[in-house]
Amino acid sequence: MLVKDWMSEHVITLDENTSIMKAIQVLKEHKIRRIPVTRDGKLSGIVTDRDIKEVTPSKITTFEVHELYYLLSELKLKDIMTKDPITVYPDDTVEYAAVLMLENKISGLPVINREGYVVGIITQTDIFKLFVNITGIYYSPYQISLLINHPNELTELFEIFKKLGLSLYSFLTWKEEMAFPIEDDQKELKSEHKRLVFIRPEEINKEKFEILTEELKKKFKVFYAIKEDISKLPQRKISEE
Repeated sequence: MLVKDWMSEHVITLDENTSIMKAIQVLKEHKIRRIPVTRDGKLSGIVTDRDIKEVTPSKITTFEVHELYYLLSELKLKDIMTKDPITVYPDDTVEYAAVLMLENKISGLPVINREGYVVGIITQTDIFKLFVNITGIYYSPYQISLLINHPNELTELFEIFKKLGLSLYSFLTWKEEMAFPIEDDQKELKSEHKRLVFIRPEEINKEKFEILTEELKKKFKVFYAIKEDISKLPQRKISEE
C-alpha cells in the first residue's frame, strides 16, 4: 500500500511570501487545515490553521480592526511556517506515513518527489479511509475474532468457510504480542506461533452466521462474533456560522 495510491493529488500550495490574510481566505474557501508552503516551487515549510490561530488572537486585543488587517497583510507565511517539515515520497508505504504521523503527533504530511516539489498530501483522513477499506466493514456487517495457535491452522479455518460455501471479505491478523493467553494446556506451542485473527465473512443471514460461529468454536478460541449496523450512523452536528 503506497502513499501515491491514497494521497490527495490536488493539493493547494502557497508561496512563502504570501500574506497570512490570503492563507486564511484559502483555508476557509477550500475547507482545509494545512497548506504546504513553497519557495521557487519547492517545499520550504507548512502552515496549519493552528499556526494562524496562534498568531491572530493576541493581536485582536491590542489593535483596532483596520490595524489588525494591515498587520496580517504584512505578515508572511515564511514568518510563521514550520520550516523543513516532515515529508514522505509517493513510493513510501502508507504504514510508514502513519507511523511518522503517530510518532510526531501530526495529522498530515506533504508528499514530495525526489526534486523536492510537492506532488500531494496525505492526512489522517486518508489513513482512516484505507483502514476502513481494509477491514471490509462497508461490505460485511459481521466480524469474528479468534485465536490460532499455529499458521497450519489457517488451513482448517479456510476449510470451514469452504464447507459452508462462504467467502471472506477481509482477513486481518496480529502477532503474539496482541494475542490472548491460551487456556488449553494440550496445545503447548511456542508463543510466537499465536495469532489473533479478525475475519469478516460475506454478508449472510443471521442463521448462517450463527452456524459459522459454532463451527469455528469447535476448532478455535473465539473471542467474539458480532454484527454491526452502519446504515444509520450518527451525524456530527455542524454549528451555524
